[in-house]
Amino acid sequence: MTTDFKPKIWVPGDWNALFGFGTNILVNLLTLTALLRFVLKMPDDLVFGRILPATGLMLCLSTLYYAWLAYRLAKKTGRSDVCALPSGISVPHMFIVTFVIMLPISLKTGDPIKGWEAGLTWVFIQSFVLMAGGFIGPIVRKITPRAALLGTLAGVSVTFISMSPALQMFLTPVIGIPCFAIILLSWFGGVRYFRGVPAGLIAIAVGTVIAWGSTALGFNYGGLTLAGLTASMTNFGFHVPLPAFNHVFSGFEFLGVILVTAIPFGIYDLVEAIDNVESAEVAGDSFPTTRVLTADGVVSLIGCLMGNPFINAVYIGHPGWKAMGGRIGYSAATGIVVILLCWFGTISVMLSLIPTVAIIPILLYIGMLIGSQVFQETPKRHAPAIILGFTPHMANWGVTIINGSLAAAGILTVSDELAGAMKNQGVLYHGLQILGGGSILGGLILTAIAVGIIDRTFKMAAGFAFAGAVLTFFGFMHGEKIGIGQTPVVAVSYLVFSVILVACSRFAVVTPRPVEHMDEGAEPVSSPA
Repeated sequence: MTTDFKPKIWVPGDWNALFGFGTNILVNLLTLTALLRFVLKMPDDLVFGRILPATGLMLCLSTLYYAWLAYRLAKKTGRSDVCALPSGISVPHMFIVTFVIMLPISLKTGDPIKGWEAGLTWVFIQSFVLMAGGFIGPIVRKITPRAALLGTLAGVSVTFISMSPALQMFLTPVIGIPCFAIILLSWFGGVRYFRGVPAGLIAIAVGTVIAWGSTALGFNYGGLTLAGLTASMTNFGFHVPLPAFNHVFSGFEFLGVILVTAIPFGIYDLVEAIDNVESAEVAGDSFPTTRVLTADGVVSLIGCLMGNPFINAVYIGHPGWKAMGGRIGYSAATGIVVILLCWFGTISVMLSLIPTVAIIPILLYIGMLIGSQVFQETPKRHAPAIILGFTPHMANWGVTIINGSLAAAGILTVSDELAGAMKNQGVLYHGLQILGGGSILGGLILTAIAVGIIDRTFKMAAGFAFAGAVLTFFGFMHGEKIGIGQTPVVAVSYLVFSVILVACSRFAVVTPRPVEHMDEGAEPVSSPA
């Protein structure tokens, strides 16, 4: 250990890591901007004048902090090969807060500002869950089956993350499908493109060429025009983030909807961060877990108080950036580049140059990756439990689609008469509402119960069934809002289920199965990030 050792801030390998990691961050920024503008229909002055500047500030603070943490570790150990932890917008949560929180509330209220405020409150709550995570994270990880933690995320990925991009791709297949092929060949097929240029960048470039070529020929497949490009220049300008405290607390009117997702996904963030810190330690860089979790929470809190509705997270991929030569500088440099892009309105021009349909195949890939991860990283025998955990998410997605269709027809409330007419046509609307209410927790609880039964650990399953009864009684599951006795019959049914499981644990003659973390031969697919 050498206290006089001064680590180098920049080494040649940082260029490689900067290009790869920076491209990944840029793609995520383009994606979230497209979600804000084209899915949530938020006005440009809000997107480019408030949200993106706050997002840039959060990303810069995060990447600078992890560069500093790496510098401290290098100085403490006297090593020159320490690599900073990668961090940025949590990609799964970017889609979850968009499609599960902001979009439904925007549609219900008819006001995208209300959706934005709900997203800010969602991040506000998650931030405190992260900051408390150093104490509760290991406990949650110990008592909850991995299939349940990953399975409920996979359910969201199959429905809310994957379906919309897939539909949009096939609406404009001349752009969407070639871009999707480029991504799949690289990120799943192992194909390396010219000089190692990232597949996401190649796909966006190809989609852009096709879109502008079609515009020149009069087909206009990508919806890009010179007039639109010219108009995007109006978003150029220097915008610094402004405090959004009043908007954060305005979102508390949707607290019931927010809590049922913010808390479980905050817990998922804890587990994900712990996994990624452990991955970095295996690669030789031991960072303090508590500081990492606290930093993610604090940085996310600052971001949401300034107007950013997206959570910050430590990324998977530290060993990869380290292997290509990244050390300390790549993280800090990425943060500086990002804050310049966000504060000067450059993202607006990029979106006018790049068709949205060239970006969305990346979203479908993310949905595929998250959806498949649960099957790859859990024993095969848990697959039926995972499928059971998907059902609340499918029900929730169905309700969202039905409500959107009715809203388009000017029907904002489903009467008992209309619900009865739907039932006669095989659409069990109220059943979808009950099953899909609080789908994040519902999917987790159902999966955990089924895993306990499959593994013949009936006491554990009984505990989760009892938790399901309590959560349902107070509206966290199978209900549209938090309160007392929201769906009491369902709560009692979970309680009966728990009693049956307790009886089985005492009187049934079965042999518990041995615990497995993964079946032999399973080979998870890693994200390029």
